[in-house]
Amino acid sequence: MSDHKPYKVMFSAGEASGDQHAAHLFLEMKKLRPNIQGIGMGGAKMAGAGIDVRYDSSQIAVIGVVEVLKHYGEIRRALKSMQALLADQRPDLLVCVDYKEFNFKLATYAKRIGIKVLFYVSPQVWAWRPGRVKQYGRVIDMMAVIFPFETAYYEAENVPVRYVGHPSVDKVRPQQSKNDDFARFGLDTQKPVVGLLPGSRSGEIKRMLPVMLKAAEGIAVRTPGAQFILSQAGSISDDMLQGYIRTSPVKITVIKDQPYDVMQCCDAIMTTSGTATLEIALLNVPLVVCYRLSPPTYWLGRLMVKTPFIGLPNIVAGKGIVKELIQHEASAENLAAEISRILTDADYARQIRGHLQGVKEKLGQGGGSKNMAELALEMLASAPKN
Repeated sequence: MSDHKPYKVMFSAGEASGDQHAAHLFLEMKKLRPNIQGIGMGGAKMAGAGIDVRYDSSQIAVIGVVEVLKHYGEIRRALKSMQALLADQRPDLLVCVDYKEFNFKLATYAKRIGIKVLFYVSPQVWAWRPGRVKQYGRVIDMMAVIFPFETAYYEAENVPVRYVGHPSVDKVRPQQSKNDDFARFGLDTQKPVVGLLPGSRSGEIKRMLPVMLKAAEGIAVRTPGAQFILSQAGSISDDMLQGYIRTSPVKITVIKDQPYDVMQCCDAIMTTSGTATLEIALLNVPLVVCYRLSPPTYWLGRLMVKTPFIGLPNIVAGKGIVKELIQHEASAENLAAEISRILTDADYARQIRGHLQGVKEKLGQGGGSKNMAELALEMLASAPKN
């Protein structure tokens, strides 16, 4: 192995979850091929894993039509930069991690100049625009999916696909025991704990954190003694977060970059939509999913989205096992009512936990990042050297 020329892999991740997935993937690849080289676009997690991050993706981690238009100039610059990097570095493989529209364009360019493309985390074609399966099939060499039901969509169109497993199954591991976390975070084991997960994008914080904080006030009235703990994503600045929290009459304990330790301490969690919903499910904590988008993005989404759910636990279960509060329904009153019901109705909370256990069982035993690493190395072995 040491005599082989080191493989060079380019990664393209546009937001916090992709940054994390790419980092875990590269660490697994290095175990199998220690001299492998990684470059690309991402964030702190990828840099920490040893990838040479040439473009910081934090400025383009946006969601929604209006938000994308506002950041269009920066997104375009990022794409041009990554295309130039592809042409200059000629990596042996391009790994596109989620961030579908940007990475579709990047994959198209890579295909044009003869670079193999592995797409990791399928665009949610089962939720909207299923016709795009064919389009992706023309610009990628392999689609790696993280939910077992996704393979059928690609197989139907003869697009190479492999189910690798969901990386969160391995990743969701608290650093400390629950008792140790209660002591570290200054929580009382005899009183209920409510978690706030407002998201990893600045737009999510602006739209949802004020609503969550107002809901916390309502919960505190209904359940005297309730404790509130907020998981702060590394992509969110202290100044931005504290700008909202310092005006709240309710005490909020803020914990940075330890999401799973925060989650395991909670009796109920209010969270924005995204990977976090699945991570909470894997830790078997009852939750309510809430989300608000700009009105144009929301109405456009209603026209295009084909699934009745946005929360991953509901999507995996194929039914509504946790409450979703979207747009005008994502009010402080509705959030407070659902969290209060979870805290006070033991049968209801037990029923939710039972459904969440079913979601965990559907996702299997894990090994997602390792399976993905093996797939990437398989593709590298068959790739022509640039």
